[in-house]
Order: sequence, then structure tokens, then C-alpha cells
Amino acid sequence: MDNFSLSFLDLVIIGGITLVVIVIGLMAAKRADRTVTGYFLASGKMPWYLVGAAFVATTVSSEQIVGTMGATYKDGMGIANWTWWALPTYLLTMIFFIPMYLRNKIMTVPEFLQRRFGPVCASIYSVVMLIGYVFVFLPPVLYGGSITVSELTGWNQYYVMAGIVVATGSYTLLGGLNSVMWTDAIQCILFMVGGVLFFWLALDHIPGGWNAMVEAAPERFHLYHPPSDPEAPFLGLVVASFGVFLFYQSSNQVMIQRILSAKSTWDGMMGIVFAGFIGIVLPIVTCLMGLVMYHWLDVMHQGPSLLPNNYDKAFPLALQTFAPSGVKGIVLAGFFAAVMSSVSALSNSISTIFSLDVYRNFFRKNAGDKEMIISGQVSGGLALIVASVVAPFVGTVGLFKYFQMGVTYIATPFISVIILGILWKRTSYTGAVVGLLGGVVIQLVIASVLNLLEIKLHWLYAGGISQVLTMLLVVFVSLYTTPPPVDQVRSFIWNPSWLLTLNDGVQRPWYKQMKFWAALYALTWCFVYWLFW
Repeated sequence: MDNFSLSFLDLVIIGGITLVVIVIGLMAAKRADRTVTGYFLASGKMPWYLVGAAFVATTVSSEQIVGTMGATYKDGMGIANWTWWALPTYLLTMIFFIPMYLRNKIMTVPEFLQRRFGPVCASIYSVVMLIGYVFVFLPPVLYGGSITVSELTGWNQYYVMAGIVVATGSYTLLGGLNSVMWTDAIQCILFMVGGVLFFWLALDHIPGGWNAMVEAAPERFHLYHPPSDPEAPFLGLVVASFGVFLFYQSSNQVMIQRILSAKSTWDGMMGIVFAGFIGIVLPIVTCLMGLVMYHWLDVMHQGPSLLPNNYDKAFPLALQTFAPSGVKGIVLAGFFAAVMSSVSALSNSISTIFSLDVYRNFFRKNAGDKEMIISGQVSGGLALIVASVVAPFVGTVGLFKYFQMGVTYIATPFISVIILGILWKRTSYTGAVVGLLGGVVIQLVIASVLNLLEIKLHWLYAGGISQVLTMLLVVFVSLYTTPPPVDQVRSFIWNPSWLLTLNDGVQRPWYKQMKFWAALYALTWCFVYWLFW
């Protein structure tokens, strides 16, 4: 952008904060245990506040800030559902998944699939998710971060991307999850503070503030969108709560790895609740600026509209328009922090799955700690390089749509099998394998039929239909194949008694009770939906 410039103060703030994050990551790396558990799971010592902060930081990156803000500019507040609509999936994760993972001392999702079903299921997950992380999850993060900085500063996009990769890889590959968790906590604070400050400064430029924006375009300030809405149908969000959203929060290695590092079940649960509270504020950082930009350009006519095809430029244009010297540096430092957080989380999960579930199982069954850590560092580094090469192709699809559609198609077969594996002891190994492979075929058939008949169906509905058909397929095959041994599945089948042990047998005062804070979060969440329904 021709009129955008960074002052010396901005550059000092960006450089200084980024350097602090790297130093903290390197210090955490120095303190990390040089064992498999220490490198990949931070030795299971993480307290609730680090778990929660890292859980949020992992989800917030360039595709979330740039893509979601652009989508909000185009479609209104309904896009905030992608952040606010977290309570249903958080509750399901807390009730059904976290106790099961921690009780069974699970290190990776493929390990769960292998112990519950068998090695083929674990291998399918490992291969698909490694491909997904490298080609679906990482590229939008790198593309969104680099293109935004490039457009703002005029710096070469590929040099910016290389800088992000080198800076993040320096501590992530060296220190593993211990470095990732500590830097995630710092980065969460940075982008939250910077984002909230940025939003209020921008809102101050609107005569009449928030109320004026609502009065000018009231139809854009509702969370509920009808089932036919092309971007954020509310019914689709409900369907996805039991499918793609649930997979992303509870069975996606990059997310669940934060929970697996918790030092107790209580810390894991409280971490999720803490993430929920942060999530109440998060749309201020990630998307509501899109409403401000829409009012500024399309209502006040202070510049050319970004519709219909340039809405992904809402964030950089807002930064150019509303952020004074110093604040630009804080906001961009927070933006860098968000990008680095997601890049570090993804590369760490790639190295974890590759080392523990691919390298050890197929290449070196007796590999020692040092060899396992090196294999993780090499695989994580290669993943960053490959994702950097793929990243430019994201621009041809659109950040938000690229990410959401990719996650949906990856998630559906896995969550179908995992839900049945936890709730139904009769789910068999053969049924699970057929479900994972058949689920892909089902999705391809549905996509082909919709395309052939020229039916425009939101991908959340397509994913829901695929999930129901996949689960029916798993049930049918399981009923006609050998059931799994009782001893193999007993510890993985959900039992209501698990809910009685969430406090780890420790008597805590009311203000430390997980159920108290969970109830408070739920009430706050309900108020938000009542306010903006």
C-alpha cells in the first residue's frame, strides 16, 4: 500500500517484541527435558493457564485475522460464530475426550486409534494429517502472514515468509512443545492486547461509534444467519458441532497436544475453560474490525469499497487507516506473534506424529530419545519448507474458504470413527478401517453429485451428510465383523463415572472448582448470543 509507512518506533517495537519471543523460546528449549516425553509433550507438566493460552494462540493466525476479518467485512457479524460458537464443542471435548486421553496416558491421536482399533487406523490418520498439516493448515498461515506484511511495507513476500519460518523454527525445532507452550502464552497476550487496542482506536474514528454502525446496517449485526446463508448458516454451525468443529478441538493433534501436556485432568479441563473466556473477547481481535471497515468504506464512503473480491485486504487497509505510529508496531508485533504461534504449533505436531507414529513404527522401532528428537526436528523443518512452496497457491482460493473447506474434508471420516469408538464398544477394527477409507469415497461421491446437479450446498451440510453416512457404514460393517476384545476397548469407552474424577481426587475451594468456572463461562456465552442474536 503506497501510503503506508512504519516509523522507527514501530520497527523497534516489532523487532524488540519478536526478539523477546525468540529468546523466551530458546530459554524454554534450554530447560526442556531431552527425552521423548519432554520434547513432544513438555513432560506433562503444563499448568492450566499455559494450556488455555496455548489452545487459543494455536487457533489464531494470519488466516484467522486476515481471512476472518475480510469475511466479516463481506458478510457481517455472523462470521464471528466461527470463534464464538465454541461452547458446544468445548463441553463435548471436556466431557468425552479429555478424561479418556489423560486416563489412558495418550501421547498422540494415532496412538489412541492404534490402541482402540489397530495399526491401520493409526497409519491412515498419521498419513492424512501429515499431508493435511503441510498442505491445508500451514500454507494459509504462511501466505496470510507474508502477503499482509508485504502489501503493507513493500518488502518481498518471499523474504518475509522466509523470515517467519527461520524465526519460528529457531526455537520450535530446538525446544519442542516446551518452547511452543511458553511462547504461545506470550504471543496470546501480545495479539490480544494489540488487537483490542487497535479495535477501540478504529471505532473512535466512527462518529457515533458502535451504535451508529448498528443503526446504519442492522442486518449485518446478527449472529443468526438462515440455513441458506452461503457463508455462516447457523444450522450448519450446529451440525458442525458434532463433526468438523468437534474434530478440530478434540481429535486434531495440533490442538489436543496442548491438553495432553497438562499436568493433571483438572489442569486440562481448566485450560479449556480459560480458553473459552479468552474466546469471548477474541472476535474483537479477529473479525469485528471488518464491521468498522465496512462502515468506513461502504457507509461513510471514505474510500473505494473492497467488495466484491478484495475483502481480504480489510486488515492491512484498517492498519494503514486507523493505527498511529507506535500502535502500528504493537499491532504488527501481535500479528507476527499470532503467525509464529500457529506455525510453531503446526510444525511441532507434524514432528510429533512423524516421529512417534511413523518413524518409530515403520523405520526404527528401538530408536532412542536422541534419535527420536532429531527425526522430529528434521521432519518439522522439512514441513516448513514444503508449506512455504505451497503457500502462494492459497491466494487463488481465498484464505477463509481455503482453510475451512480443507479442514471439513479432512475431519469428517475421522470424527465419525472416533465418536463411535468412544461411545459404542461394538465398533470393530474392520468397521473403523472401512469407515476411514469409505468416508473419503462418500465425500467424493457427494461432492461429485452436487457438482453434477449444480446444487450449491454449504460445505458444513455436505460434511454433515457425509458424517451420517460414514457412521452408518461403520455400524453396518461392525455388526457383521468380529467385535473387539473387551479388555482392549474397556478403558476407551466413555463412562459417566469419569465425570466424578475430574478434580483428581483433590478437594478444592469453590473458586477453584472447574464446574463453577465452566458454568460462569456458559452464562457469559449465553449472554453474548442473547445480545447479538
